[in-house]
Amino acid sequence: MPESPEYLDLNRALWNAKTEHHLRSTFYDVAGFRAGQTSLKEIELALLGQVHGQRVLHLQCHFGQDTLSLARMGAEVTGMDLSDEAIVAARRLAEELQLSAQFVCCDLYSLPDHLPTEPGFDVVFTTYGVLGWLPDLDRWAAVVARYLKPGGRLILVEFHPVMWMFDNEFSQFQYSYFNRETIRETETGTYAERSAPITTISVSWNHELAEVLGSLLRQGLQLTDFQEYNYSPYNCFAHTVEVSPGQFQIAPLAGKLPMVYSVVAEKPRLA
Repeated sequence: MPESPEYLDLNRALWNAKTEHHLRSTFYDVAGFRAGQTSLKEIELALLGQVHGQRVLHLQCHFGQDTLSLARMGAEVTGMDLSDEAIVAARRLAEELQLSAQFVCCDLYSLPDHLPTEPGFDVVFTTYGVLGWLPDLDRWAAVVARYLKPGGRLILVEFHPVMWMFDNEFSQFQYSYFNRETIRETETGTYAERSAPITTISVSWNHELAEVLGSLLRQGLQLTDFQEYNYSPYNCFAHTVEVSPGQFQIAPLAGKLPMVYSVVAEKPRLA
């Protein structure tokens, strides 16, 4: 097996270290999930609609809560993630809850080496904090297009690239809006448990909206919906205030920032 690029090894180690802390965090509320709560948020639920009986591919699924929420909705779902610890936890959770889902552990770009592309999926689904771990969105979009069947939809919900321009305190701009640099950071703790006794190195990239949408258009996908939101459904940033139930904004900049965006794109049907 060829040696992994350094960013894959570092990011795999990061997510392996985070997984055990995320599983017991109040942020992910695994106890509530076990009791039947969905982990999916209003934004993606509205975009998904009825998925009962549909084949869904969930890219970068972490330890599988959203994947298994889709299974509870009646989807035939497959989740993939880079972290082997996360995939072990996802399979364990699926078995415990007696939910039917398939999980694949690999980096996203190599997914076609691990999962058949036929007969294709009705939905490719990916949400919140996913694209920044990928250096090349043209390669990402090619994977999306490869797995969608004709008429199938990509549903992407992601934190807005403007959010990643700031320092952690939202006091100043630190990074470019445009994808002009590799961002290498050392982090203590994790967004889900800030006091977690772990120190990790992350390697990421900021992807401007033109890069995201352009990568999909270059694959021949048709944009059917695009939205921006001035809140995050996750309380995962500094200095947040809950402006409505489940809607968080940065207090000093409340209502002034695009915090999340969503994209729905369709693979054209065969003539």
